[in-house]
Amino acid sequence: MSTAPSDGTTTLQGTAITLSALANALQQRVDCPVIDKTGLTGLFDVKLEWSPGAEAPVGPFGPNPNAPPAPPDDSGPTIFTAVQEQLGLRLESGKAPLDVVVIESAEKPSEN
Repeated sequence: MSTAPSDGTTTLQGTAITLSALANALQQRVDCPVIDKTGLTGLFDVKLEWSPGAEAPVGPFGPNPNAPPAPPDDSGPTIFTAVQEQLGLRLESGKAPLDVVVIESAEKPSEN
């Protein structure tokens, strides 16, 4: 899967990818977990174009994942709108169990 910015928009394109791979790629762009709950299996060709910059609007206490983002200008849709209009999928805010790795301490390795 590749991402290429051009003329103010970003394109995410992939051939023969799973929807879980698409969810992983979207997760990197929206800076919050994205879980595939479609139940669809198989391989898909995708092309998604959006205007970056409004994915995670910042509130007084940090990003608000429940706020609908507005495009930074009229050059194109947000990633949320693009996913719905171009792929027929919807990114919804919700709660789900999530695996977390906690590192409690770290030490430099000793010399042998």
